[in-house]
Amino acid sequence: MIGPGGAGKSTIGALVAQRLGLAFLDLDKSLELRVGDIGDYINANGYDAYARANIEVYCSLLIGTRCPGVHALSSGFMTYASDVHPNYPTLRREIEIHPRTFVLLPSLDRDACVAETVRRQTARPFGRTPAREEAVIRSRFEIYMSVPARKIETMRPLNKVVDEITSALSCGISGQGPNPLTRE
Repeated sequence: MIGPGGAGKSTIGALVAQRLGLAFLDLDKSLELRVGDIGDYINANGYDAYARANIEVYCSLLIGTRCPGVHALSSGFMTYASDVHPNYPTLRREIEIHPRTFVLLPSLDRDACVAETVRRQTARPFGRTPAREEAVIRSRFEIYMSVPARKIETMRPLNKVVDEITSALSCGISGQGPNPLTRE
């Protein structure tokens, strides 16, 4: 699952994993175990160092392993500079075209998505200012929309969102790729 902060990746991902009897991996939580508080890490080392560390955690946990489960990537994962890590362009493309990648967005309407993302993100304890949060989502919205993966709107009851994702997965997402329910 990819998308902006506040889109519901962690909440929805955990519910989908629970419903399917799969493991749930939150990349932000995994990175925090290695570097401590992410905000402090970015302040001390810069955003590019954070992005590289995030990619390294992704690689160590998910590349080359058969780790069936639901994975929530960090909000900026799909927006890093292409030269931030030698493996990033390939990883990003693989994520983009994977048949079980879902882009979670509060709404597919840009203004509604921005407003809801700002509302959700500024309610969090680490939050940026509303103006900064708006600038971030406005700069990233088109990136998320351009990913050639199924888009899921999350401004609706959680059970409806979870139903849509689990239904898509149990159907093999229109016959694309192996069925995750059989752990292939």
